[in-house]
Amino acid sequence: MPRLTRDPECGARRNRILDNGQTFMANTASAKKMVRKIARRTAINKSRRSRVRTFIKKVDVAIVAGDSGKAREALTKAESELMRAVNKGVFHKNTASRKISRMSARVKAISA
Repeated sequence: MPRLTRDPECGARRNRILDNGQTFMANTASAKKMVRKIARRTAINKSRRSRVRTFIKKVDVAIVAGDSGKAREALTKAESELMRAVNKGVFHKNTASRKISRMSARVKAISA
């Protein structure tokens, strides 16, 4: 959660400092709530993006090792995870499709 601190330029007013160090001043209750929602959503999206990268990395490792069975299995899981990220709004549909297509081509190349 963001922490509150005093801002010397604003006197008695309080500024919020986000985890990334960015400072802002929300003036209305709705703006303050939006700041909280955005911070929460950013943290969730960051973990989802990291999870997708982990699955993609597993495919890459299997391809480099030359293990086509493991690569196909990892590709199936990565594809599922990428599409889940698309549904959650983390990635654009075309981006995920492009990544899946390129990974599929690489897996197919080691199978042949």
